[in-house]
Amino acid sequence: MPITATETTAGHGIIEGAGITIQDPRTGDVLWTVPQAGPDAVFDAVNVARRAAPGWAATAPAERGAALRTAARALDAAARQLAGLNASETGRPEDEALAGIGAAVSTLEQYAELGPVHRGHSLRGGRFASDYTVAEPRGVAVLLTPWNDPVAVACGLIGAALVTGNAVIHKPSERCPRLGEALGEVLAPAFPAGVFLTISGGADVGAALSQAEVDVVAHVGSSAAGSRIARAAVGTGAHVLRENGGNDPLLVDRDVDPVWAAEQAAIGAFSNSGQICTSVERVYVHKDIAHDFCRALEAEAALRNGSGSVAPLVDVRMRDAVHGHVTAALGQGARAVEGGSLPDGPGSFYPATVLLDCTEGMQVMTEETFGPVAPVQVVDTFDDGLRLACSGRYGLAATVLSSNIAHIQQAVAALPVGTVKVNAVFGGAPGGAAQPRGESGAGFGYGPELLDEFTQVKVVHIAAPPPAAGTSADGQDRP
Repeated sequence: MPITATETTAGHGIIEGAGITIQDPRTGDVLWTVPQAGPDAVFDAVNVARRAAPGWAATAPAERGAALRTAARALDAAARQLAGLNASETGRPEDEALAGIGAAVSTLEQYAELGPVHRGHSLRGGRFASDYTVAEPRGVAVLLTPWNDPVAVACGLIGAALVTGNAVIHKPSERCPRLGEALGEVLAPAFPAGVFLTISGGADVGAALSQAEVDVVAHVGSSAAGSRIARAAVGTGAHVLRENGGNDPLLVDRDVDPVWAAEQAAIGAFSNSGQICTSVERVYVHKDIAHDFCRALEAEAALRNGSGSVAPLVDVRMRDAVHGHVTAALGQGARAVEGGSLPDGPGSFYPATVLLDCTEGMQVMTEETFGPVAPVQVVDTFDDGLRLACSGRYGLAATVLSSNIAHIQQAVAALPVGTVKVNAVFGGAPGGAAQPRGESGAGFGYGPELLDEFTQVKVVHIAAPPPAAGTSADGQDRP
């Protein structure tokens, strides 16, 4: 049951009176204008979800899992349509968008299986007593999801929230509102009326939802927005999970192949044009291999730029922010050995960029750039690099490239992040889950542990009644 509103975040597209105009990030051409909703839309959505929640909570977990499998099949059938919308609104290549939707289908199927076996614990009590825990849905869950992998990220939260018995209000990013509405139209028929709602909107709609009388708010997006949501929840009492900004470091030790390390850095910094929550945002390389590493990284960027394989950033506003970070670094002494300038032509393209001679205080080293930029700082020792990698306000993820087990163990212990990756910038076993630190958020955002975030535990103690007259404590007749 989609309830549609629109985006009102200033700077995305063109706000024109009662609508927002979305532009193609490849050409700059106008795609469509999405009408804006009035303030009653949030109130109506919360009321509809609140009425639907008790019936869905009372539905057997196996039935909820079956509904999720139905939704997964519908999503798989609509994959090409949704991938096309993803490519149109965000500029992501259609094959990558399809891969993201495939991951979303798998995630829904996984939660369809995990939900019915989400179990409590038995507790040791007295001989004639039973103690155990029961996981119950929180109630109404608001899900605020991003544009950079919009279907996969959304379906992780949607699947976990629904299979545990919550009614869901999903607000997709204002940068892909038509895709978000289409996703809602695909998934909603699998569930009873009012159980899964979609409401499009920008910062004002997200703020209204986070301030409404709901039971849980899950947000994937910027740290600034996540902080506002957390503050709002203090007043409403809603449980909040956040996966927010990151400034993920890559630490390159002296004992690794510099060409391989450069390949890893390029994958981490340039994939999806750097628009991944766990992209490599800053690189610390040991001085002993720095020369060869930097030359190889420059070649990796040049290869991508020469082949035209770097997709556009989501919009001009994002490109301006990325270029602002690069320009500031150049003004402070960094060198762009590849990229670093605005290209001619339409759209919001930005080249794969390698910045050398970066220093600790530069914005590209302290903030999330979220574009295809690899800023490199050379360090004298592994300890120096680790100290710098541990710095900053964010704590999402970090990567260490090393063959030295002592250095690896040292980094794992020291890095204040939710995920440490060793000798691979991306990857991980299925079902993994992590808790971000600092301004990167709080709570499990995926994996089986996400089911715990959408439920609350009730402890049950059942004691035997006192024995009736003429019987012993075990219920037997007294002689």
